[in-house]
Amino acid sequence: MLHRLKEGRRATLSTKKAKDMKGTMRRIWQYMAKEKGLFFLVMVMILISSALALIGPYLLGVAVDGVISGWGGEQLFPMLAWLVLIFTLQSGAIFFQNYWMIGIAQNVVFFMRNHLFSHLQRLPVAFFQKRQHGELMSRLTNDMENVSRTLNAAVIQVITSTLTLIGTIIVMLFLSPLLTFLTLLIVPVLFAGMKWITNRTGAYFKEQQRELGDMNGYIEETISGQKIIKMYSQESRVIEEFEEKNEALRVSSYWAQTYSGFIPKLMNMLNNVSFTIIVGVGGILALKGAVSIGVIVTFTTYSRQFTRPLNDLANQFNMILSAIAGAERVFQIMDEEKEAVDETEAVDISSLDGDIVFEHVSFSYEEDVATLKNVSFHAAPGQTVALVGPTGAGKTTVISLLSRFYDSDEGTIFVDGEDIKNITRRSLRKQTAFVLQDSVLFRTSVRENIRYGNLIATDEEVVEAAKKANAHDFIIKLPDGYDTVLSSEGSDLSHGQRQLLSIARALLADPSLLILDEATSSIDTITEMKITDALTKLMEGRTSFVIAHRLNTIQNADLIIVLKDGQVIEQGTDRSLLEKNGFYADLVRSQRQKGIS
Repeated sequence: MLHRLKEGRRATLSTKKAKDMKGTMRRIWQYMAKEKGLFFLVMVMILISSALALIGPYLLGVAVDGVISGWGGEQLFPMLAWLVLIFTLQSGAIFFQNYWMIGIAQNVVFFMRNHLFSHLQRLPVAFFQKRQHGELMSRLTNDMENVSRTLNAAVIQVITSTLTLIGTIIVMLFLSPLLTFLTLLIVPVLFAGMKWITNRTGAYFKEQQRELGDMNGYIEETISGQKIIKMYSQESRVIEEFEEKNEALRVSSYWAQTYSGFIPKLMNMLNNVSFTIIVGVGGILALKGAVSIGVIVTFTTYSRQFTRPLNDLANQFNMILSAIAGAERVFQIMDEEKEAVDETEAVDISSLDGDIVFEHVSFSYEEDVATLKNVSFHAAPGQTVALVGPTGAGKTTVISLLSRFYDSDEGTIFVDGEDIKNITRRSLRKQTAFVLQDSVLFRTSVRENIRYGNLIATDEEVVEAAKKANAHDFIIKLPDGYDTVLSSEGSDLSHGQRQLLSIARALLADPSLLILDEATSSIDTITEMKITDALTKLMEGRTSFVIAHRLNTIQNADLIIVLKDGQVIEQGTDRSLLEKNGFYADLVRSQRQKGIS
């Protein structure tokens, strides 16, 4: 299996390269530029530490020659004091450059993560419907952390190594051009090896990040779907699928780390070769009197100092490749097109009468596949409108268009006589409340979950909304009453209790439009009575759209719209549609025969 995955990975990676490395680095720099004052101080510390790193070995060579030539304590001790001072100052400069760079890195990641999260909130609903939630979470966490680690370490290391390399070559040329030439002989071999390695590591690091995001997405899906997995006894299947994804990640990580691991081994080998050449040739030159022993000592130190920056640059290059792969994934989300901007003539509304007209509306999620076809109906203010039809008929799409999650391809939707496109999305949605089949609750207190419908509501108004929703009695029995913090998605409450909290939230929002998606399904009779009573209060005086699955719940609707294959095939009251003895009547009879009452 490993062999097949490796061959498949090679085939994939042969066609995958970094899309825009320079562009990605330029965008990261735009965030770093916000900290340019602190970055200037870091650069000063880097210059100081690099200069001191060059001075120290030189003075050490002078001290060795001095001892050989007969220096006494009055000459040696001041030199040793200077060496101690230089190395101390170098350590201090390194400390401050690292300390300040950590601050810069964390601020950059802070800005990037804020930007990414803010951009996510402005993306259209369609974007989230096509993406795994865990994969998006991976970009917010793993990929951002990858960028953070690189900025913490790689930026300083690259600049320091470059400066040290240039300075070392200059001093080495000053001491002995011949030995410098011999040292530089390893450079062509180094670059050839580096080119061979980095041509492979970049693609593998990018693949590693993609596989990690894919696996995180699968983990998120399986954790949130545990009830279904256990209900259908699919534990073995999901374990097997996870093992496949985990194996794919292991293989891509293995090859990324294997190829990048060649770099320090190559550097150590070349370093030892260079050291051997310098010691051997330097010894011969010293015997002939061409150079002093101190120069040899200094040169061996500089030769190590010459290869170490190359080694550091090589290692950091791999880290940078990994970070760029993560940053590209972050910027891919940032480059996603935001939800369409409101038309220039669009206006805010503070209230609605709730007069809704669909006039010859057509819509397609995908080109050439019509979801709604020439849909027309009129909902008068305060009416309850039920949407009925088989799965895929277009019921949810009607609601999505009314909420402006999407805009119609053809036709017009009028709200209080105004084209819906002339009303800002934000103000329209503020006049709309949703009570869905699966309630969405947040990991905060019961009070704040209800207040989500109106953030400026007082505690008294929250309690009053809960009472109207018949939720007050069970709330006060919770461990901390209204201050009880709910678990993730309110899983510590029953389905009916979660629905009552959703209704309380909608009541507190006091909307003009109300959208219900079978809010009384899958609950016991007593709770259903409470919810029905709460919904009656909520719907009073409001235009309400009900997506109906159990037809007995919409017998009193003012208007029933029957959809099939994206078209309105019938509309009227329950009685008129039954008398017509058409598709709706067939649905009612079918449910009665199945015992759905």
